[in-house]
Amino acid sequence: MGTNLKIAVQKSGRLSEKSLKIIADCGIKFGSDARLLREEAENFPLEFLYLRDDDIPRYINDGVADIGIVGRNEFDEQNLPLEVIRDLGFAKCRLSVAVPVKFDYQGLTSLEGKRIATSYPGILKRKLAEAGVNASIFEISGSVEITPSIGVADAICDLVSTGATLVSNGLKEVEQIYTSSAVLIGRKGLDSEKQILLERLLLRIDSVQKAKDYKYIMFNLPKAHLKEVAAIMGGITSPTVTELYDPAWCAVQTVISEERFWDALEQLKELGAQGILVTAIEKLAD
Repeated sequence: MGTNLKIAVQKSGRLSEKSLKIIADCGIKFGSDARLLREEAENFPLEFLYLRDDDIPRYINDGVADIGIVGRNEFDEQNLPLEVIRDLGFAKCRLSVAVPVKFDYQGLTSLEGKRIATSYPGILKRKLAEAGVNASIFEISGSVEITPSIGVADAICDLVSTGATLVSNGLKEVEQIYTSSAVLIGRKGLDSEKQILLERLLLRIDSVQKAKDYKYIMFNLPKAHLKEVAAIMGGITSPTVTELYDPAWCAVQTVISEERFWDALEQLKELGAQGILVTAIEKLAD
């Protein structure tokens, strides 16, 4: 039996579905039973451990898992000697201070001497220390939003995505102190076999991630405008040009970043491009 790279993934919650999707998009086949806590991929030397989000960094640090997908908030909160291998970009959220609607908030200094409930005392303590603010921090594992209304805290510091939960509990978001997204983290100093497996996995992840930022575009163009279009479109190397039956026209194929696409589309239309076809890219490797 060969060596497997062990990856810890959240069993359920906001990271779970997208964490598994990015691995599936890498062509790795696994799993059909949601009750499993551990399984092996069918076509890649990868072993899955399904855990609670806040357990993942500790399992990696203890050597039970080699890598894992976790919110950056958990990585920074636990402050273990691990490394961020890739920022995966999904599950974006923010850690914000929220106070009762009638609270006169004038910045972090307004929290001097106040009671603050949070699930992220480490991050909050560091931010308050940077601002020179002394406050009483109460660590709460869940239902942080209710603490001001029951008199446990004067303010809270919690993860926010839409803010709807805050409003429903009579709170207002007053200051964002930290942003988070899903990251791939790992233990430093993996042995050579596992490092090779990690590099193989990263090649796949990077190809999937890069493809999301690009579009494949094809169109017909009057040859007279070919040099202008080449300057506009660029491409990973340069556009591919094919002769058409009409010698005054050619077909152009290239890859363009999502960020540049709409401006380029307007310029193409002005130069007489026709039959513009745009498709998503599933994988893209350098």
